Amino acid sequence: MKKLSIIMPVYNEKSFVKKAISAVLKAKIGKLAKEIIVIDDGSRDGTTQILKTIKNRKVKIFFQKTNQGKGAAIRRGLKEVTGDIVIIQDADLEYNPNEYSLMLQPILDKRADVVFGSRFLGDRPHRVLNYWHMVGNKLLTLVSNMMTNINLTDMETGYKMFTRKVADELDLQENRFGIEPEITAKIARMKCRVYEVGISYSGRNYDQGKKINWKDGVYAMWCILKYNLG
Repeated sequence: MKKLSIIMPVYNEKSFVKKAISAVLKAKIGKLAKEIIVIDDGSRDGTTQILKTIKNRKVKIFFQKTNQGKGAAIRRGLKEVTGDIVIIQDADLEYNPNEYSLMLQPILDKRADVVFGSRFLGDRPHRVLNYWHMVGNKLLTLVSNMMTNINLTDMETGYKMFTRKVADELDLQENRFGIEPEITAKIARMKCRVYEVGISYSGRNYDQGKKINWKDGVYAMWCILKYNLG
């Protein structure tokens, strides 16, 4: 039986983490088996204590001693997966686990090696938030597309799914949010078959715990150049 591995990087998400794990456990993925690889990236708000109470054979939890960043948590998660297909799931539930089936289909049909969930495709519901975040995302996607020559609508999406073969060959280096352009540049260089599917998006604002900021956007631009021209 094929298995889906869900990597969940977690940092200071005590209000969301149990709900997120529960939602992933309940998500329907057909006949596939499921494992959740939770990486607690040095949380300091009580998240660690909550995670230690979770007892489920499908949930494997690993603890980083210090906060190293989302990219570092993803890289650790990639070392622990045992599934045939891998997806990244943030613990804040901005992305809906009930939409895994949408992303899985191109891979299960053997048409795709990588699937991006796009917040800018389709008619699924989206929370209306910061205009300048949207502008920044579109600018980063535009520059990334110019460098990679793949026509994405949402390079910065947190929903990226890969076959295990692709996941094993990525050889990622970034520790923080630069992981998104790094992944994109490397799958382009590997000439992967990439699909996009429209997904819903329930974004958070900073009062609710959103962590990415304009400095991460500037660094993401640097990473686009670094991994495409280097």
